[in-house]
Parts: sequence; C-alpha cells; structure tokens
Amino acid sequence: MKKNIINIGKEVINIENKGLKILAKSINNNFVKAIEILKKTKGKIILTGIGKSGIIANKISSTLSSTGSPSQFIHPSEASHGDLGMLSRKDSIVALTFSGKTNELNDIFFYSKKNKIPLIIITSKSSSNLKQVAKVCIELSNLKEACPLGLTPTTSTTAMIALGDAIAITLMKLKKFTQKDFYSLHPGGELGKKLLLVKNIMHKGNQIPLVGEKILMNSVIIEMTKKRLGCVGVVSKNKKLTGIITDGDLRRHIKNNIIKKTAKEIMKKKPKTINKGMFAINALELMEKNKIGQVFIVENNKPIGILHIHDCIELGLV
Repeated sequence: MKKNIINIGKEVINIENKGLKILAKSINNNFVKAIEILKKTKGKIILTGIGKSGIIANKISSTLSSTGSPSQFIHPSEASHGDLGMLSRKDSIVALTFSGKTNELNDIFFYSKKNKIPLIIITSKSSSNLKQVAKVCIELSNLKEACPLGLTPTTSTTAMIALGDAIAITLMKLKKFTQKDFYSLHPGGELGKKLLLVKNIMHKGNQIPLVGEKILMNSVIIEMTKKRLGCVGVVSKNKKLTGIITDGDLRRHIKNNIIKKTAKEIMKKKPKTINKGMFAINALELMEKNKIGQVFIVENNKPIGILHIHDCIELGLV
C-alpha cells in the first residue's frame, strides 16, 4: 500500500516534470514578442483568467509587482460589470485560458481590441479568433495532465505558473532590478530583515562615539562610557577616521599608565569600515569574520555612522 502511494506521487511529479521540459523547448519568438510588449508597458500589466487560470493569473500578477513590473489582477466577471474602467491605454493585458474557449474573457478581449490595449493570450491552442484579438498568443501545447482522467488541470497549471515566473524574471533582469529595489518592495518580515540596509539601522549623529587624535585617554574613556557602544572612533583634524579604540584595548593597556596617553597612541590604525548602502546581513558577516563587535560607516573616510553587532542580533539577523 505504501509503495503504491509513493509510486502514484512520483508519477504525478514525473508527468508534470515532462510537461515543464516541453514548455522549455516551446519558448520561442512569441515569448520574445510578449516580453518586448510588457517591457514597454508604461502603465500596469493586467492579468486575468477564470477558475484555476484566474488563481494562477493572480499569483503571476503578484510576482510581477514584487519584481519591478507593476501589475494588477482583474476578474473577468467583475470586468464585465464595471472593472473595465480600471484599464488604460498605457496598460497591457495577459489573459490565461488553457482551453481558449472561455466566454467570460470575451468582454476584456473586445475592450482591448477597441481601445488598442496590447493583449497577450496564454493558451493550449491558439485559434484564428484568438489571433484576431491578441498581439501575441503563447501556446502551451502537447501537455499531458497528471490526472488519470485527463480532466483536472495539473500539468497545465504547473506550466502556466512556470511560464509566469519566466516572464517575471526575464523582465526583472532586463530592467536591472536590484536587491535594493527588491528590499524597497519587501520591507517587512524575514525577507525584509535579510535585505535591510546598514543606513536604516546604524547609529548616527550624536550617537557616534568620536574623539580627536590628541585627546587624553581619560576623556576617551568618558566618551566610550557615555555612548555605550564598546568603542570610540579616532578622527584627524579634517574629521577623517584614522583609528579605533575598543574596551578590549583599554584592558590591554590598563597597566601602561594609559590615562596620560593620547587616543592616537592607543588606537588601532586602519579600522574596518563599510558604506551605508551595504546590506545589514553582509555587515554582520564582516564583523563575525573579523571577530569585531562594531564597525564604522564612512563617506570619503569620514564617519557618518556606527553599527554594533548587537543591533543585528536584536533584529534577528542571526
């Protein structure tokens, strides 16, 4: 019994895997034409579909929006009852209909034709009627459903999702959508934490512990204690960072008449620094690699902030 269950599960996955291989081979010039239309779209990419195709269209729309291509899902029935007003000539439409005979989509098709809104149709077999209204028809042909009855959309829906991902990622790369762009659209949750920038969490202004090179160590200790970050940055006359003194340095020099010495005599030269545009997770990796508890953020060698390893820990980056 167990073996039979496992075999059925594997068979479904293998059938759908074959479908994806067929899909990959069918990516052709129509895919290129569709991408060119979508890349030029100045408004939104409108996704539509009914039933399971509608669910997948909604997912593709979400993926597009989160990867730099503003998108919106419109339900065909709602479109026929006023939501067509959401469409503008700056938009483009991607309609999913595996059968190619979804009457609920007709109003959207006719509206796009009348208002010259580019229409891309993803279907199992493009007919002459579809080709009359669409700029591009992308065919998902020769796909065997994993359902033994051949009725439940399985391989076809998997292929639609994969094709939607291919469209979204191709546009993402062509638009040179970066990690920073991605973070601006995903500021919350665990993903947001991983893409958090140093400039968003660093201590700045009066929070930065800084002293001049000629300052005596008794004043250095006061500054370090006041700012409570376990270190001070040492700056030159032109305010450039030349060194760092940590609480560990204080312990190492405690027997060397440290109070009468200057910051420059005690400091470590050329401390590790980063820029404000670095991801916080990368800053944490740098601190762990170099076994340091804090790092200064600089611009033109002048300190503009400081990040402590505890700041990263509190954000759950470890």
